[in-house]
Amino acid sequence: MSTTDGPLAGKTVIDLTTALAGPYATLLLASLGARVIKVENPARGGDSSRNNSPYVTADGLQMRRTGPDDMSVSMMARGRGKESVTLNLKHPESRSVFFDLVRHADIVVENYSAGVTRRLGIDYAAVQQVNPRIVYTSISGFGAQGVSGEGKAMDTIIQALSGVMMTAGEPGDAPIRFGLPIGDLVAPLFAVIGTLAAVMDAEATGEGQHVDVSMLGSLTSLVACEPFDALESVGFPLRTGAVVPRLAPFGTFQSADGWFAICAPTDQFAEGTLAAMDNGHLADDPRFSSRDARVSHADALHGMIAEWAATRSSAEVLSALERNGVPAAPVRDTATAVRDDIVTSRREVVPLVHPRFGHFEGLYGSGLPVVFSRSSADLSRPAPGLGEHTRDVLAELLGYDEERVEALRRDGVL
Repeated sequence: MSTTDGPLAGKTVIDLTTALAGPYATLLLASLGARVIKVENPARGGDSSRNNSPYVTADGLQMRRTGPDDMSVSMMARGRGKESVTLNLKHPESRSVFFDLVRHADIVVENYSAGVTRRLGIDYAAVQQVNPRIVYTSISGFGAQGVSGEGKAMDTIIQALSGVMMTAGEPGDAPIRFGLPIGDLVAPLFAVIGTLAAVMDAEATGEGQHVDVSMLGSLTSLVACEPFDALESVGFPLRTGAVVPRLAPFGTFQSADGWFAICAPTDQFAEGTLAAMDNGHLADDPRFSSRDARVSHADALHGMIAEWAATRSSAEVLSALERNGVPAAPVRDTATAVRDDIVTSRREVVPLVHPRFGHFEGLYGSGLPVVFSRSSADLSRPAPGLGEHTRDVLAELLGYDEERVEALRRDGVL
């Protein structure tokens, strides 16, 4: 039996996050069916991503705002499926409102710098007193304990510290910053894993806990998945550029009109690669007849592939490889990739929709790349305007009357 509810239906998340790492975590929780109440500071214009150029306007994509309904593409992507409540957490009266929200919640997610929530009086120790079952997830650059000095956690800083910048490119190249903000995107994945595990534990024990995830630890743990030191000690270079010699044939190569990738380290795939180049007889050549031999002669094998492909179109190259059962694919640009029917039909990539102006061609965002057999995952509800749901949440969820809401607004709490 199928259901239209997400697997987290009935769970409420208080979202204290801003920028990318935190909002991406709560975006995933929203896509799984949780009710996400995004708490934004009205004194600062809400989430910082609301002020990221470009903006969707009535006339399409613009570098600057042209009207009050304009919304940044960043917010359109990261705010989907959420409700927005304004609350100035620096105001002394705000804590009672925040704690009322916590009493109705299952999860709190924050990505303040280490120590900020304690100074505001809304850290895990304070929240646990209000709701012992709460799962309180912190995403920070270096862990909730912080580090000496400023410890600013920008994605490029995390990439630099993690070592990942030295895993791409050719030997001797300058460090390469990944164009995708992987530090900002890996940490929320681990945060969601930890949050869901803690929610399951809370349901079994009745007791919540603090889930502490660092951007540096998350990205460095992935770097450590490859034993780079050990590989270097036996002669494999740390940075190998377009190819991976220890998995020959393996890497990206240039055709006459583009680039393509091959992943063919097994005997069967390697034989297919040689056959595609009309060099099938070389499968018995001692240089290429075994995996270890191909690794020892990777330069020769990769050079042969590069020379063969250089005078042929990508279509011709890929057709030959496909006929011989070799795993290969074109290297696509991002515009082509996000329009692939495979990912759009599975809603792993979805159109971004402005709440008033609708969808403009070319604007796509991440969906949830998980397909359930029974439950649903949905990010079709557009991002909210700043404070759009303040009155509804305070009245319907917390039971505040109109007079109290207006008093809080006059006092600068909301």
